[in-house]
Amino acid sequence: MIIVVAITIVVSVISVVSLVPLLQSQHLTNAYNTTLSAMRQARDNAVSQRTSYSVTFGGTVNSGGIITSSTITVAPTVTSFGTDSSGASLGGDQNTVVYQLPSDVAFSALSGLASVPPPDGYGSSANSVDFGYTSNGNAGGTTKTVLYFCPDGSAQTASGCLGAGNWDGGVVYLNGPVVYSGGMPSGYMPNSRAISLWGATGRIHGWRLYPSGATYQWVRQ
Repeated sequence: MIIVVAITIVVSVISVVSLVPLLQSQHLTNAYNTTLSAMRQARDNAVSQRTSYSVTFGGTVNSGGIITSSTITVAPTVTSFGTDSSGASLGGDQNTVVYQLPSDVAFSALSGLASVPPPDGYGSSANSVDFGYTSNGNAGGTTKTVLYFCPDGSAQTASGCLGAGNWDGGVVYLNGPVVYSGGMPSGYMPNSRAISLWGATGRIHGWRLYPSGATYQWVRQ
């Protein structure tokens, strides 16, 4: 009986250990899908409700530029369509929603990504959240930013939706689990995911990093 119990314990431990990477991978997939869905929902709401919606990538930025305790907040710039007969606010689908990503996933651009052409050609993969690429020549590089989806479907730098010169493009990176070495991000490169945004059209693309020979390449999902 003791031998049977011992074997059962050993098998159980091995099973749990082997499941950890699968759970971490699922957490990353969930975070990626949540981020993608939140951005698309904000755009759809802006178009259907003829108002602008903000998307804020929040959390705690460490010295390596990783945003931990990562959140995504989708909020309308108009808080109410009016009131009903009782005086209660009529917000419709405009309620502010905060999405909390799994604790072992972070907005993170690993240092090794610097040698990989970035998704849709945005930036140099140096920032975890890298927006601010506008048609008037801004170079991007904004970390922990706010972007706005407008009634015409575009993404812009301000809630006023002032037009072409304010289109806001860029990319957000996710990775997990992320560890730190001297304050800098370190992780498993093939775990990296990314979501890019074209400001002029509001088109959103999802990406995953795959090995390509001795290096890697982003492949659109």
